[in-house]
Amino acid sequence: MNRQILFIEMHYLTKDAEIYQQIDQISQFKTLWIDTEVADWNTPYPRLSIIQVLADYTDLTGASAFIFDVLDKPDLIDYFINQIMVKSAIAKVFHNSGFDVKYLGKNLAQNIICTYQLSRKITREKLQVSKLKLKTLAVELCDFSDVDAEEGTSDWGKRPLSQKQLNYAAMDTVYLAAVHRRLLEISQSEAINDIFNMVNNTFNNSSLTPTKVRLAFECPRLFYLNHHFNDKAIFFPKNTALGIGNAFHKLADDLIELLLINPDIKYLFTHDSSKLNVEEIASEIQQIFYTIKFFPYLQKSISQDDSKAPALLQIWQGIQGLIKKFTELLIINRRYCSAETVFKNTFIQAERALEYHFHLPDDTQQLVRGEFDCLVFNFELKRLCMVEFKTYQPVDPAAQLAQVSLYSYMLSQKKNAAVDSAVYCVLPEFKDYQYSWEQLETNVHKLIPFKLQQMQEWLKWESPNPNPPPATNQPHLCEICPQQQKCQTFFIQESDPPQPPPKNGKSSSTINANEIGESLVTTLASFKVNVDYHGADVSPAFIRVKIKPHLGVKVPSILKLSADLQVQLGLESPPLISPQPGYVSVDLPRKNREVAQFEDYIQKQFLPPNSTIKIAVGIGIDGKLLEADLSDPNTCHFLVGGTTGSGKSEFLRSLLLSLLYRHSPQHLKIALVDPKRVTFPEFEQIPSLYSPIVKDSDRAIELMEELVIEMESRYQKFETAKCPDLTVYNQKSSQPLPRIICIFDEYADFMAEKEIRTGLEQSIKRLGAMARAAGIHLIIATQRPEAGIVTPIIRSNLPGRIALRTSSEADSKIVLGGTQTAAAYLLGKGDLLYQVGSQLHRLQSLLVQNMNLF
Repeated sequence: MNRQILFIEMHYLTKDAEIYQQIDQISQFKTLWIDTEVADWNTPYPRLSIIQVLADYTDLTGASAFIFDVLDKPDLIDYFINQIMVKSAIAKVFHNSGFDVKYLGKNLAQNIICTYQLSRKITREKLQVSKLKLKTLAVELCDFSDVDAEEGTSDWGKRPLSQKQLNYAAMDTVYLAAVHRRLLEISQSEAINDIFNMVNNTFNNSSLTPTKVRLAFECPRLFYLNHHFNDKAIFFPKNTALGIGNAFHKLADDLIELLLINPDIKYLFTHDSSKLNVEEIASEIQQIFYTIKFFPYLQKSISQDDSKAPALLQIWQGIQGLIKKFTELLIINRRYCSAETVFKNTFIQAERALEYHFHLPDDTQQLVRGEFDCLVFNFELKRLCMVEFKTYQPVDPAAQLAQVSLYSYMLSQKKNAAVDSAVYCVLPEFKDYQYSWEQLETNVHKLIPFKLQQMQEWLKWESPNPNPPPATNQPHLCEICPQQQKCQTFFIQESDPPQPPPKNGKSSSTINANEIGESLVTTLASFKVNVDYHGADVSPAFIRVKIKPHLGVKVPSILKLSADLQVQLGLESPPLISPQPGYVSVDLPRKNREVAQFEDYIQKQFLPPNSTIKIAVGIGIDGKLLEADLSDPNTCHFLVGGTTGSGKSEFLRSLLLSLLYRHSPQHLKIALVDPKRVTFPEFEQIPSLYSPIVKDSDRAIELMEELVIEMESRYQKFETAKCPDLTVYNQKSSQPLPRIICIFDEYADFMAEKEIRTGLEQSIKRLGAMARAAGIHLIIATQRPEAGIVTPIIRSNLPGRIALRTSSEADSKIVLGGTQTAAAYLLGKGDLLYQVGSQLHRLQSLLVQNMNLF
């Protein structure tokens, strides 16, 4: 966890010559994160006090931040403006640029980035934060803790500035860089390489931290997602309050601060050390701390959110345990120190930031950086001890040991002394873990270098290549994983796919379909539903049994037995039962399910330019590939719906690859919208792209508007050439136009804001109604095909429908129309329903397991 430290060795410059020289040096950087503090800001005559600048985005402590003291130094301010602010080659990042730039050049400033505006554009709801202030974003979006939000209102006009003010100023730039990066990851991931230089190794692909090492022990995949995407990565136990980790860390720091300065607490230790009683002194400290620190904090917190009261009271129980532990240590040390010195000799006030280059087995090095919580000294043991505060007890004790081993080892190298470790947890009850230096040192030498090398290898992996980071060896962690949904789609190679069929598309497994069919007939007879068996077909995912009810047996009497058949036949999912011309089909899920490999059905060979454009939909019950003709008015545009685990992303990838395999970039252009950045990463550089892959809402609206303009432009050309559509025009023209297919994944992500929703709907309405003849086609996909997202305007202009498994019957009806609820009972992993007119085809989508095919 990133935490503010008590003392930061930032670069605080007060001499003019030093400031001039440093401004020249930082002017060489591409990106700078800048903040200011203003004296007399609430008067008619505000004065710029300091300018804070950070150039190293990997700095989590503020140690590399520059603070320029420019109070009443207009020449220095002008020099900063001329060397930094007016240069368009330097990106200047502020949180509230409207305020800061007033003092730094105003309209002269070039290439200004405002993280507040970025966060507003993404929206507070999507970010899931309570406010858009920098400190709030640092805590709730980037997992910083112990953030000082009060020093900003202090007097920035007095000199000298206090150490607390300087710490505050330096950390503001750290928060700014972290928030900026996180916002870009959410909205503009393509900009990260340019801004954060992630492609070069200036900062060693950034350092690793003890927290990330702990995470790598717990779950390699969550470590990967956290490192590359800054995704939240804390395993919270079930049924626990969230958002209280910061509370415990703050209160623990407050306790140490109170122990160091409160005279009433010091007085408790003035008696002879042999007469000091742990229980009595701990009780007195509890009362003092409760009155001065905890109760005011509790009142303030519950006034803002009263739902946190139970959890904070639990934390109070843990704080009492922490007070007792500290009291025991202070009484031990009192035997060796006076009452006046025992506190400062027990709680070692030192810089919390640590870093160390570990030598790895392959003769490379890995930088590890981190910040510990507290350092104490035990005079009886003559040993330092690093203390880690944790809200919850560890989900993996071995992972916790690895984390504290790193802290202690790095501290030992810095202090040139042995350092024990202790971990104090407060929920669900106070518990402490003690580790000796001998145990920690052995753990580091035996495990850490190999783990760090392994982590480096995991970070080199790119989706969808084979051999991703392995899944956790503790399956119970998946149930409380904060990235469970993303993990299931991002690491698709490890989804335990079934074995593929042979090249002819027929099942390789020996299945006695007739025996299964007869068993179904017998089971139905036990419910007094008599039918005749009319054969069975075997598909990759299910066995379709055909039955014909006897005279007098109504079809609804069969339909209502779906759950009973699941129980009696031992099926993993309920069978889908549908009336067909002359019989009733009963689809029984296969236990040994197979996949339909893409390369078994589609070969790479460009078709003639005048060929119709077809998309691969899936494999039918006959083992043949079913395709949709985009020139057909019934299938010219598609709505695709499917929930998590349905195989929607894999379906879209196979659909896209089927187009690229058969149509050259000269005759087909692809527009891709991928807000989650995980569906089409391997298609970033394809020559068929109409434009770079779109990942944010503003660019999505622009793309759709561009397609409308392109459509209108084509109709003008058709009118001039007296041609009814693109096919005829290309036959006559010496400069044929390519068809354009826009595949829009996760449409629901753009529907939160009314303005964006309206803009997209209007473009889709126009394209859906008119774009087919112009050779422009839409494929709109979403995980959440809800009525408020897939509105009647959208549905009426997307005639083609493909439903993978939906999360509800209502969603199934939205995708397929009418009263069709069957999609809610599909099997997932590519099992889909394709609607053509009144016919509903159940298919298995193709799976591209090897992107080297492309």
